[in-house]
Formats: sequence, structure tokens, C-alpha cells
Amino acid sequence: MRTDLAARYGDERLPRYTSYPTAPHFSAAIGYRDYAEWLEELEEGLTGSLYFHVPFCRAMCWYCGCNTTVARRDGPVLDFLYQLRGEVALIADRLPRRLAVQHVHFGGGTPTILPADEFKWFVDLLRTRFDLADKAEIAIEIDPRSLSKEMAGVLGAAGVTRASLGVQCFDPAVQAAINRRQSVAQTVIAADRLWAAGVTALNVDLLYGLPQQTVAACVETVRACLPLQPSRFSVFGYAHVPGFKKHQQKIRSADLPDGPVRHAQAEAIAAVLQEAGYRRIGMDHFALPADPMARAHEAGLLRRNFQGYTTDDADALLGFGPSAIGRLPQGYVQNDPVRGRYARRIGAGLPATARGIRISREDRCRAVVIERLMCDFEVDLGQVCRAHGTRADTLLRAADRLPALQADGVVRLQGDRISIPPEARFLVRNVAAAFDSHLAAAAGRHSRAV
Repeated sequence: MRTDLAARYGDERLPRYTSYPTAPHFSAAIGYRDYAEWLEELEEGLTGSLYFHVPFCRAMCWYCGCNTTVARRDGPVLDFLYQLRGEVALIADRLPRRLAVQHVHFGGGTPTILPADEFKWFVDLLRTRFDLADKAEIAIEIDPRSLSKEMAGVLGAAGVTRASLGVQCFDPAVQAAINRRQSVAQTVIAADRLWAAGVTALNVDLLYGLPQQTVAACVETVRACLPLQPSRFSVFGYAHVPGFKKHQQKIRSADLPDGPVRHAQAEAIAAVLQEAGYRRIGMDHFALPADPMARAHEAGLLRRNFQGYTTDDADALLGFGPSAIGRLPQGYVQNDPVRGRYARRIGAGLPATARGIRISREDRCRAVVIERLMCDFEVDLGQVCRAHGTRADTLLRAADRLPALQADGVVRLQGDRISIPPEARFLVRNVAAAFDSHLAAAAGRHSRAV
């Protein structure tokens, strides 16, 4: 373990590069008129994926970085669902033809806060407005503490194929520090209900770098999850940004581990998972060899979007709900994060777009370089640049961060090929940042590199 590199680079705050350019660089210069035009310009034969953001939970976890709020009553949730249906109709009507869709993702918040019968009806609506493939992946994020048997059954009946179980950490001291008390038994019951309902694949989401968290707690948590038989694990580092997420102010900075300790926690989790037969995918995912993500990684076809690593290679991603981000060939768009303004836009028959960014030719080239680094830990700059009508030496001359990373052994440069050695791959975001021409004074919005 390169603790020297973790100490030197691990505390730098950098984007997770789930997009490029990254969301802090979106602006109000791109609005609903642009989005409407971009939708109408989608060419025949393009494929799409759908993301639905459900901005409600029953209780607030203090570590959360999502756009969500506590809904103790069903009224606001039902109102939102009515607005979401309206947005689906509004966007689908802008498309020149029914969009072929192979991936649908429900995120939050807690998507299963939606009433069970309404969820089934909503998925049926999607099948009428979009051309959902018979084998489309329909994925949903689950809070195991609140998944009822009825809701699990509806998920299966609606065709949900993959569910992500939020676990984070089972250690009682950590759970008290993040206001999320969840037992192993609750999690097992949720998994059993999903399997029984016909959901064919489970993910488990873990966090390291939490307050009061130790390496031992990380190891014990992942071992407790292995009997659930998930095909994937996501292992994310906690992003402490109390200036942007006020509820995170309830977490004391003094209780958070530093860069080297965070690195030790991540590597301890990785060691247990690899010993159990999971393949390491990128910087924070693990998958069984037969899982589509592991196969995509082996074939060099892994992609990255706002849900992290993915097998989704769609030409367009349509985002629905407050704060949801969409990606089209022309650029990125993001809905208004404020539910009231979102509702008023949809009620007026307008897209809820609040900001975005148009992608330049240079952005497209840099996006491919960054995505391949994030997915494969290497990239042939010459090949990528030729495909985008530019030169590798132009990118290299502008990469001011690269010489220091090369001197420290974080990156290797052989001709136009850049690679990251195995012992330094936990710093892949630092290497990707060397090719980010938009990276500026937005560090406080980003998470630690480790």
C-alpha cells in the first residue's frame, strides 16, 4: 500500500468524473429552450436510457449528499408523482420518434417511497411512451429498512431486474454518528424479499471514510454482506461537504479519518471482496465474473455516467425529477433542484431545465480520455486525439499536473500511451484531473481523491 502517495495526494478535492465537463461547470446559459431543441434534433437510430430522481426519504441520513428531503406524509410524494408523469409526457412528446431504451434507473432519495400500485402503473406508462427493450435493465435503489413485502412483489411484477441495497456500514458507533441505524437482519429480509419477487440481481452499496469508522468495521460489514449473494458491490468514499449539505454539519470533522486511513479502509474492503471472487472494476466497483459489468470491463467496454460505472452505452440519457441530469449528443442539461420551481415548470408545459453546458469538440476528446482512464487505468492518447481531429502533444503540453504525477510514479507515459500502475490506481481521479481543462476554484464542491 502506497501510504506516501495517499498522504501526498489523497486529501485533494476532485470530481468523481461521472461526466465531463463536470456538473459545477454547468450554467444557466443553457435552458429549457436548448433542451427542447436538442430533443427534437435526436437522429433516428439513437438509443437512450432513463433516470428518475425521487427526492424523498422517510428520515435524513447525515452523510447524504443527494438532493432529498424528509416526507413523513404521502401527500407530497403523490403530488411529485403526478408531476413526474407530466414530465414524462412532456419530454416524450418532444422526441421525433419513440426512443429505444435498454436501461432505466430509479434513484433518490428513496425511490421505494412511491406507493406500490403507483410504481407499477408508472413503469407501465414508460412502456407506452418509450420503446423499452424486452430485456431492458430496470434498476432501483433500495433502503432495506423500509422495503415492504408488498413493494418487493410489485418491483418484481413491474420487471425490475436489479436492486441496489444501501448498507454503508453495520458498525453501531458509525450508524449513530451518521443517523442511520440498520441491522444485518433488516438487510437480509430485504434481500430475501427481492429474490422471492423475481429480481434477478442485487448490488450492495458501502461507504468508507465515515465518522468513527475503522478498518475492522469496514471488513466486518463487507463480510456480513457476502451471504446476500450480490453480483456487484459499490464502495464509495464519503464526501464531506458541509458547506453545501447543511445536515452534514452534524458530523464532526474531527471524527473523520484522513487520506491514508481512508485508503487503508478501501483496500481492506477490496481485499475481502477479491478473496471472495469479485473482480475489481475501476476505482470503486466490484463484480462477480459472470456479471455484465465484469464482462464489459474485460472487453474494454465499461462506461461511466452519473450512477458511476455502468454497462449502459446509450447515445442519450434523459433525466427526470428535480436536479436530474441528462446527457444528449449536444451537451448536458440539469433540472431545477427546487421542487416548487420544478413543479411550476412542468405545470406550465415546459422542461424543468435550469442549467447545462454545450459540449465542444475539445470537450468530447477530453471526455473520452478521462473516461478511459477512469474505466481502464490507461488510454492511447494518440488514437483518441486522431479520432477527434486533434493532437496528443497539444493535450500533454496543457496537462500541468502530469509531470509531478509521473515523477512520483502515479502515471507512466510511453509515447502517447498513458497508464497508471496498479499500486497507484486509487489516485486515478488525480490523473484524470490533469486532462480537465475546466477544473477551477470549485474544490469545496468535490470529495477527497481517496
